[in-house]
Amino acid sequence: MTEVIKLSEMFEIAYAAASNRLCFFTGTGFSKAASDNSAPSWQGLLEEVCELLPNEDSLKNGLFPEGKSSPLSLEEAAQVISIELSSYGKSIHEEVSKIISRIKLKGDNDHLSEFFSSRAFRVVTTNYDKLAEELTSDNECHSIAPGLPIPKSPASVKIYHVHGSIDSPHNMVLTSDDYFKFINNHSYFSRKLSTVLHENTVVILGYSLGDTNLKAIMSDYKGFSKSHVVGANIFLVARSLVDQHVKDYYSHCYGIRVIDNLDIYDFFQELNEKIPRVERIVDKSIKHIRKVIYDERSFKKSYLSLEDSFSKIISSLSAEGLSLENERVVEVLGEIIDAKRELTTENNAWEQYVHFAKWLIYLGTIFEIEGTSIEKIYLNAVLRSMQTMSKSLIIGYSWHAYKAWNARWPSIISSNRSLIRKYIEEKTNDVDALAVVNSI
Repeated sequence: MTEVIKLSEMFEIAYAAASNRLCFFTGTGFSKAASDNSAPSWQGLLEEVCELLPNEDSLKNGLFPEGKSSPLSLEEAAQVISIELSSYGKSIHEEVSKIISRIKLKGDNDHLSEFFSSRAFRVVTTNYDKLAEELTSDNECHSIAPGLPIPKSPASVKIYHVHGSIDSPHNMVLTSDDYFKFINNHSYFSRKLSTVLHENTVVILGYSLGDTNLKAIMSDYKGFSKSHVVGANIFLVARSLVDQHVKDYYSHCYGIRVIDNLDIYDFFQELNEKIPRVERIVDKSIKHIRKVIYDERSFKKSYLSLEDSFSKIISSLSAEGLSLENERVVEVLGEIIDAKRELTTENNAWEQYVHFAKWLIYLGTIFEIEGTSIEKIYLNAVLRSMQTMSKSLIIGYSWHAYKAWNARWPSIISSNRSLIRKYIEEKTNDVDALAVVNSI
């Protein structure tokens, strides 16, 4: 992934943070990062609980055979361990709570603490520990978990422990029985989780999408976002590189955009650095979009000549709750695209060619274009951009626009790639354009 792609996505996340519409969705990897890797994995936690039983070796070998696939899912393994513990008068929920209670913040958490202690946001977590709460320091924070009263007062940070927390051990979701109850019970927490996904930009940290219920909720959100033609507002931050086929799967099934090759520490460092600049433009950009959409004003040519103006416009549309099904929004985006195209016709406007390409690519990464009223406008603009780019240094053609399309083609939603590929193959014989659209 290029730095340019990461920067555009970080802008969106920073914009959400600056407008108090950011929610983190955290799993075990987050706790590992905040505890300097001392927090156990889910399997490691269950293996540690096995050590409380006299038959620990045979139980471990049966549930987690070395070098072989486990015969049971982890929640099913937890159920087996729970049955064994109960025969000795012990509770798996109590024992897990004791282990988790020992986990503390460790290592370099400066960037995490800087954000958590000074911003307003939400956290939805499947973790049982209270590390997120500790990171908030003196920031007003509500820790909300099943079995505990729901706070009514306002707070800058609200942390929803959807699978329970160590504050209420018997309500923790651990075993398969617990999971069945959680999935089938339309509780405050399952409803809240769905609401947060719809109302916020969500960043998944340290989570592998292994929970069936959470994937079902995200899939439900995907259907909503597609039918309402709003941008995909869920990001998955991954430490290592993620295969393109996996990225396409996440995008297709859950509307998730992947930011790979970025660890949690570096993510918060970049976010903290970007927010101050974004804060200065949030209120102004929302005021501008309201004037353009509701008062039928137009963006100035000087503003549209700037590279980052399009990301500001898209972010402000999202903040205002506007979708591409809104006729005025479609009209405005068409006007913006045409205005940018006009800017590419001016003398010495080479940077406008690059901006134009990046804007079209960006739009293709966040909206499923096919079937929307902007489809024709978008495809014609893409054709124009690709017909004026070149892999070679040729006078009158943009080499940097080609570099942008070539580097960022994989980031475009797979359905949009198919749509563009078909259109380009029908409309042009340009070798470079065909090479880009057929590169995956």
